[in-house]
Amino acid sequence: MIYSREVEEMCPVTQGARHGAAPIPEEAKWVQAKEVKDISGFTHGIGWCAPQQGACKLSLNVKEGIIQEALIETLGCSGMTHSAAMASEILPGLTVLEALNTDLVCDAINTAMRELFLQIVYGRSQSAFSEDGLAVGAGLEDLGKGLRSQIGTMYGTLAKGPRYLEMAEGYVTGIALDEDNQIIGYQYVSLGKMTDFIKKGDDPNTAWEKAKGQYGRVADAVKIIDPRKE
Repeated sequence: MIYSREVEEMCPVTQGARHGAAPIPEEAKWVQAKEVKDISGFTHGIGWCAPQQGACKLSLNVKEGIIQEALIETLGCSGMTHSAAMASEILPGLTVLEALNTDLVCDAINTAMRELFLQIVYGRSQSAFSEDGLAVGAGLEDLGKGLRSQIGTMYGTLAKGPRYLEMAEGYVTGIALDEDNQIIGYQYVSLGKMTDFIKKGDDPNTAWEKAKGQYGRVADAVKIIDPRKE
């Protein structure tokens, strides 16, 4: 250890009270985290790239400092999906400190990792008060039965009004309008369910019909329009 001359010439003064790190909640325990291995938790973080043209939702399940599970969901940037593919290989097996300093290629994923790191090391994880935390696989439960990200895509102009394009339920095929041309419901097809039906042997037309649904007062609609063409 190298000390400056000014420090070397100082007389020693005993430090007073020293209680160590404040305990943080981790998986239904209070932990004084001093090393990376003291960190456990499951939580989410949101990141964005420098020009803010894309975003990433990152979910990590950390056990004793090691990332056991990673879910990477991206939006708005085609290149980011390729970076997410790399991140799914890079992150599991790393410590949260290694992951913070790993080149994940995409700014949005790096930013999400930073935000998520702060939550975990400060005891703000989703599993802070869950005994033994969440099982590895909890990230998939976030996606639901179809294992697809929940996406909402809406578009509107002053001249022509709103268009619903994608809802959590699926791809919007029609929006229902009343006599005042106000939206009162929508029709959709769950592309995840449709794909599953096809995989099980249904022809595409049958799968399309089985995967269709609607929400709102569709039956009361004066007309139903295709939001992508009308």
